[in-house]
Amino acid sequence: MTDVVVPQRLRDGDRVAVVAPSGRVDATRLATGLEHLRSWGLQVDVMPSVLAGHERFKYLAAEDKARAEDLRAAWLDPQYAAVFCARGGYGVQRMLEYVDLDELVAVPKWFVGFSDITALHEPLNARGLVTLHGPMAAAVEQLNDTVGRERLRALLFEPETVTDLLAPHGARTVVGGVAEGVLRGGNLALLAASIGTPTYAAPAGVVVLEEVNEEAYQADRLLTQLLRAGWFEQVTGLVIGDFSEGGAGLDDTIRERLEPLGVPMVEGAAIGHEALNLAVPLGLPVRLDATAATLTPGGLAGS
Repeated sequence: MTDVVVPQRLRDGDRVAVVAPSGRVDATRLATGLEHLRSWGLQVDVMPSVLAGHERFKYLAAEDKARAEDLRAAWLDPQYAAVFCARGGYGVQRMLEYVDLDELVAVPKWFVGFSDITALHEPLNARGLVTLHGPMAAAVEQLNDTVGRERLRALLFEPETVTDLLAPHGARTVVGGVAEGVLRGGNLALLAASIGTPTYAAPAGVVVLEEVNEEAYQADRLLTQLLRAGWFEQVTGLVIGDFSEGGAGLDDTIRERLEPLGVPMVEGAAIGHEALNLAVPLGLPVRLDATAATLTPGGLAGS
């Protein structure tokens, strides 16, 4: 088993960097989000490619190599205690070939993002680094939510205060029981798209899944792909987060595909694309009590 590496907690006055590994970033939304980060006592620098734009493809924040170079520069610069993604969208997979993941893991620091950022969480977690699946720097609605914002701040600054990763929103029991293992997962579509690539890393432990804009049949296709690929073979428990804007029948589809695995499972966790997005530490050992609908982190207090 790969050793788990938990980055050092943040402190008042720390300097952090914002990068944009994925989609184009709205400057106004970013400016609003940065005020929240600065209210925590952080000094925030925005890397050059974040607002550069891609000349040909308007859905990308900048050229692939520029995004990758900014990620590397921010991560390896000792003045930065953490790296925040500006937003998701699409683009991480295009730049992964330009990222030396082992180089990054050798310099552990907090890395924050979700959705398309799953494509970076997956290989970083597989190498033992704990990362944060949570609100991003330009996610104004999520940072405006007091509960979600405080969860992110607590995990970064006071991790020992977070004793249940599903509270205070709560979740619903689907299959009762207790499961333990390293927490992995993220965005369903990105996890499925990773299969067969150099950064594919099947989980072993508890998995969290979230998604947005996928109809029931589309979620069925993605889950079926993971099932057929054996992705769930070493999964011990399941935390189903928000499947936002997915239409009718989506919850039933997820249950039909995943309940037969027979592992402890909860649904309705406030993790994903809704205004309340509870940050969770991917790559960290956790204990899922699906009967009580609690998810307890281990090993964060000493970070």
